[in-house]
Amino acid sequence: MSLSPQFLDELRNRTLLSALIGRSVKLQKAGREFRACCPFHDEKTPSFYVNDDKGFYHCFGCSAHGDAIRFLTEAKGMPFIEAVKELVQAAGMDMPAPDPRSAERAERATGLVAASEAAQRWFAEQLQGIAGAEARAYLAKRGVPDELVKAFGLGFSPDSRGKLKTALATFGNETLIETGLLILVEEKEPYDRFRGRLMFPVRDARGRTIAFGGRILDSGEPKYLNSPDTPLFDKGRTLYNLDRAGPASRKAERVIVVEGYMDVIALAKAGVDEAVAPLGTALTEAQIERLWRLVPVPILCFDGDKAGVKAAVRAAMRALPMVGPGRSLSFVTLPGGQDPDDLVKAGGKAAVENALAGAIPLVDLLWNHTQAETPLDTPEMRAGLRRRLAELAQGIEDKGTAEQYKIEFRRRFDALFGAPQRQEQPFQPYDRGSRQPFRRDFRKPPPRPASERARSIGKTGIDRMMARAVIAGLVLRPTTVIAHAETLAGISLGDSVLERVRDTLIDAAFAGRSLEGDAAHSILAEAGLGPAVDELCRTNGLAFSFLRGDADPSRAERDLGEAIDVLVTRPVIEQALAEATRAFGTTTDEASFAEQQRLTREKQDVERRLMDLMQPDGD
Repeated sequence: MSLSPQFLDELRNRTLLSALIGRSVKLQKAGREFRACCPFHDEKTPSFYVNDDKGFYHCFGCSAHGDAIRFLTEAKGMPFIEAVKELVQAAGMDMPAPDPRSAERAERATGLVAASEAAQRWFAEQLQGIAGAEARAYLAKRGVPDELVKAFGLGFSPDSRGKLKTALATFGNETLIETGLLILVEEKEPYDRFRGRLMFPVRDARGRTIAFGGRILDSGEPKYLNSPDTPLFDKGRTLYNLDRAGPASRKAERVIVVEGYMDVIALAKAGVDEAVAPLGTALTEAQIERLWRLVPVPILCFDGDKAGVKAAVRAAMRALPMVGPGRSLSFVTLPGGQDPDDLVKAGGKAAVENALAGAIPLVDLLWNHTQAETPLDTPEMRAGLRRRLAELAQGIEDKGTAEQYKIEFRRRFDALFGAPQRQEQPFQPYDRGSRQPFRRDFRKPPPRPASERARSIGKTGIDRMMARAVIAGLVLRPTTVIAHAETLAGISLGDSVLERVRDTLIDAAFAGRSLEGDAAHSILAEAGLGPAVDELCRTNGLAFSFLRGDADPSRAERDLGEAIDVLVTRPVIEQALAEATRAFGTTTDEASFAEQQRLTREKQDVERRLMDLMQPDGD
């Protein structure tokens, strides 16, 4: 039956939601709304609210949300059409005239469901009969109790090509073929698809049997055989045990994805009912979307072998483009090649909860996998890692999330290999005989504002051209700002425009604003510095790598850090040298001479560093 959006909107408008929900839930008036203890999860303090004006309910405890139709389908388990019909009758409306083709499809689907349900009951009977002895022994060996055998509807398909076909003959071969229960090959006599297998019925979210999975009990292949796609069953969109895990996930506020049927049942044996599994394939985008309708961050729990690790990585890669605020994944890799059944046997629910507590976020899994893909012994290999990480972040469709992944990957890369900007503190006089200046750990954000020593720098005469080059470099590579903020914050650049550009970038960085891409230019334009910045970047002709658009990013960032150090160190050394020279002019002692010579060498060293930075092909 085809129902237009306009018809459904009119139906919702004519339904008083509080009256509908109030039939089964005790509501209390709360201003313009009603509140109650949520019918979808256990709670003592009311967090479930009903709003008649807006026509929806919402639970702040489990996030259940919906309208009148959804309340009947989820709280009462009614099929969609039956829920609509009930509301239509209560509202005094008439159902739209049925579409003949829709009615035909609905009738056919009803027949397929009936055949699948009948097959499930028949398989369950065979499990309890003489033919099912081997299957019962297998379940006993795996420790599956009778109550779970019934709860999951497990069964057995005898090793015969025609017993099921005979048992369900009233449905006709055409229907049984369409459900995937029979196989038709080259117009020959159809025969049973499942033979000599432990049977797992696959149910939809409403609990209807729509397909089957079968596990062979001997050494034959394939180990697991699933129903083909049918009008009822889409393998890439269906999750095993969703009918039981959906309600359980609201109480537990989590959903766990495991690899197979027996993993789901093993967790249920430990009292963990909120587990689902894909059906013989890698987790698909459609299945991940379905999981996000249950919880914001599903937990993927895979075996600790190589296949389990690969499955986790495949799922991560498929989910990555779709992640965003309130949509991510976390991962548990079981130790020592174990599967959930091993975990339950070893320690019961406590062992399961302990493993789940160690779940890592998606970003950790991606970082660990990408870092371990290849050796990282050379600069080229490390550059490859950085490029792969950037490509991963770039693939995220939500721009805000992509930006955060870029920042996080860059932070981890710099922490592992050392930040590109390895600069020294501004120059300070050395103790005699010492050649080791103080260094700070630049992997940690610097404090703000600068120290008194930094405030005093620059009063001795900053090189104006050098200052323009450095500030232009920060504009072109603004993500380096925070690493040098302490050094730059308090110095006098001798140019009010340059200082405004510097201060605007530092303030934005410490305020947590993004400086990626064109963001820095936008921030500077907002501060009224757009034309000045354009001129600054256009007219600076010094041959530094960090001013060239085609420069290697790693070298450019390193050279910019070196240039900043030279900018602030050079004038201080020159002032100290001038003072030492004057002091030596008034006395001829050996100590004064040694100090003058030391400072002279320091000045020469800074000049060499500056010349190295000016070499177009140097490293």
